[in-house]
Amino acid sequence: MHYREVSGDREFVARLAHGEDWRAQIEDFATSEGIDAAFFVGLGAVEDATIWYYDQDREAYDAAEFDEPLEVASCVGNVSLLDDEPFAHTHAVLSRRDGTSFAGHLDAATTFAGELYVRAFEESLERHHDDVTDLDLWEL
Repeated sequence: MHYREVSGDREFVARLAHGEDWRAQIEDFATSEGIDAAFFVGLGAVEDATIWYYDQDREAYDAAEFDEPLEVASCVGNVSLLDDEPFAHTHAVLSRRDGTSFAGHLDAATTFAGELYVRAFEESLERHHDDVTDLDLWEL
């Protein structure tokens, strides 16, 4: 395990805008507030979603698209820099009307309603290519 201590005292609550992309709003917020590193949790509902699943054998993402209203039962993620821009690494558990749910990396979703808690860190976190996983991971 690689690690380092981070600190921060900037905390935010936010209401996501109806009709806008869930993840893009987090990235835009980070840019406007000068946030290079943060942790966030959220909940709400979306009108549609694209979820990615990383196939470890192929080292590639597979996309699943859902064109239906979904509850965001849980959303968790972090903000760090990727190519010098804030990137919101976002995972979500989404549920249907019948209660069935699915989860994965939230690539995109049209917000119906959403609420977030964000804790920003003073130190920057940057993502760099990791040869072992073929992913962009934190360089600690």
